[in-house]
Amino acid sequence: MNSLTRTRLPRVPFYEYICSEDTGCEHCREAFTVLQRISDDPLPACPACGSAIRRVISAPNLVGSSASDLKPSKIEQAGFTQYRKIGKGVYEKSAGKGPGIISAD
Repeated sequence: MNSLTRTRLPRVPFYEYICSEDTGCEHCREAFTVLQRISDDPLPACPACGSAIRRVISAPNLVGSSASDLKPSKIEQAGFTQYRKIGKGVYEKSAGKGPGIISAD
């Protein structure tokens, strides 16, 4: 019998950066991605032109998620609340704790 050994890679996130000035180059005027450790300091300047840059928040990549992970029962078990849009500026709770309806009014 052949057993496979799983090695865990360190969890190193990708961070997106964008120029915080009008003088940036092609590289930093559009957002660029850098693989960094969580403990690393944010980059202060564009590696291509030296312009000031800022780290931006981007959507997480959920590996292994599937439609079954979005079932109301799973969402509640994870401690989240889910709302579905039912009209312009009106959302109805479909899972979790919280108000039954949220309205912009």
